[in-house]
Amino acid sequence: MADNTTRRAFLESAAGSLLTASTAMPRSMTARKTVGIQIGAVSFVDEGVVPVLDFLQERAHVNTLFIAVFTYGRGIAGRQIPGQPLPDHGKQQYDTGTFYGGSYTAIHSQYFTNTPLKDVRAPDLGTFDVFEAVLPESRHRGMRNIAWFEDVFRSDIPGIQQLQEKDLHGRNAQTLCFNNPNYRNFLLALVEDYTRSWDLDGIMWGSERQGAFSNAIGSSAGGLHTDPGRVTCFCEFCQRKGKERGIQFARVQQGFLELEEFVRGARARRRPTDGYYVTLWRHMLRYPELLAWENLWHDSLRDTYRAIYAKVKSIKPSMMVGWHIWHNNSFSPIYRAEQDLQKIAPVSDFLKIVIYNNVAGERMASYIDSVGQTQFGDIPNEELLHLHYELLGYKDEGTYQQISRTGFSSDYVLRETQRARKGLAGTNTLLWPGIDVDVPTAPGHSKCASDGVREAVLAAFRSGADGIILSRKYSEMRWANLEGAGQAIRELGLA
Repeated sequence: MADNTTRRAFLESAAGSLLTASTAMPRSMTARKTVGIQIGAVSFVDEGVVPVLDFLQERAHVNTLFIAVFTYGRGIAGRQIPGQPLPDHGKQQYDTGTFYGGSYTAIHSQYFTNTPLKDVRAPDLGTFDVFEAVLPESRHRGMRNIAWFEDVFRSDIPGIQQLQEKDLHGRNAQTLCFNNPNYRNFLLALVEDYTRSWDLDGIMWGSERQGAFSNAIGSSAGGLHTDPGRVTCFCEFCQRKGKERGIQFARVQQGFLELEEFVRGARARRRPTDGYYVTLWRHMLRYPELLAWENLWHDSLRDTYRAIYAKVKSIKPSMMVGWHIWHNNSFSPIYRAEQDLQKIAPVSDFLKIVIYNNVAGERMASYIDSVGQTQFGDIPNEELLHLHYELLGYKDEGTYQQISRTGFSSDYVLRETQRARKGLAGTNTLLWPGIDVDVPTAPGHSKCASDGVREAVLAAFRSGADGIILSRKYSEMRWANLEGAGQAIRELGLA
């Protein structure tokens, strides 16, 4: 996909598949509410397929498995993260030193001829194949199965260097470039393999990343630790795509070099003469290429959505395709602006929008810490938090000092679900909010409770959701909190 003709063909293929998808979506996927859960292979190895499915069906009323089949990250695979309390089920030990990641199902080499990334079978669990072990039993029970994978890689995978992004100073990054044909071909090979080789109902892919401008100014939870000189991507493929759009790469580089200097000075509390916000806008007005490059990155992500959608639909039109939308959508107005649901919907049978209320307080505070040292450096954190409540349409969820300890309420789930529902108005895209069940937080910060999970599930459904996805992964969830979700499902008459 390195040339214009190939890229155009992919987009035309994606557009052409829309009518097929809208008419071929299985009625079973739309007629009943989805009660899903994200679950990794290790849980089936540790606890057994039958006992796990028994509990999920009988106590949490789960009818859809989002099986974490490919990732190199601990967020959706592996046991509980070291340092966090072990849940009340599964093997009572961490997998420190043994977790590696990759594909937890067989890789069929005939699909991977056009990419150097081939050796991706996860070594963690030996020969265990999660699809081979789980799909027959879940299908027998009437459960639906969705392959869940994400955009997280290691730097020591054979061949990975040929797919990696380039940072501002030309160094390889650990992240992979959507405009690199080697990565695009790998993603398409992966979904073709899963679609052709297994009896699945759908796929869900997630990328928790953003463009160089947002990363440089730290516009995310945890963004305070982002190095403005390591932002991406500036590789040859991105340069070529930028040139096609009339973007002068020399000005892109100079603009980001000056932005790097601004951010380093801001974090060192060297206040510019006209303040942080005005000075940032001066950079943006002087170098409009900063935002053009940011938009190019997100357009490349959406192009990847289209290509994956087109590939799956060309093989199995009835297979559902959807996307995981990062929690940064709840904190950064810039990132929210980039997630235009009307633009994403045409290549989305469903969207999982992360609405994790318990961990939202901690993450919002972290986001405020970060942007409070760059573009909003002149605004005290307490005032900055309340400004974001107004900008994002939240009620007052508490003070800056409180929210990490209290989390956000179910009202946040209600409002975000309603907002997403309105954003998808006039489309056929299903909305399945991600609900927080024991997503890790720091010691002394808010922890999930059964009633809180119950209230979040009720809020999502009562606000127009077509389903919910219990997240992040079963191996870190306490049974009591999953039973809270089950109680809500019974109250709603969905069990």
